[in-house]
Amino acid sequence: QVQLVESGGGSVQPGDSLRLSCAASGRSIRRYSMAWFRQAPGKEREFVAGIPYSGVGMTYADSVKGRFTISGDNAQNTVYLQMNILKPEDTAVYYCNANNAGYIYWGQGTQVTVSS
Repeated sequence: QVQLVESGGGSVQPGDSLRLSCAASGRSIRRYSMAWFRQAPGKEREFVAGIPYSGVGMTYADSVKGRFTISGDNAQNTVYLQMNILKPEDTAVYYCNANNAGYIYWGQGTQVTVSS
């Protein structure tokens, strides 16, 4: 199985940028479809961005299209989420997700707070 560790969260102002990292160990990320989810206080966890194991055809939630970019580095076995033009509504705990034929793994999450 794969272990996932997120990092890169923090407190920023509206309009700022952050890059989240999801470091995988135990298995190569090439074996998985990888994704980022987020969960705001009092809300359900929601999909943010995904990258299939082929590395082609990223998908994004409508709320982040044009602002967020998901990418993977096979050599580093790491998936990134570049977040630009952050808004207060992006405030949430961000989770990394790995999926292979229904076997799903989660990281522990990293907090992102956007506030003026």
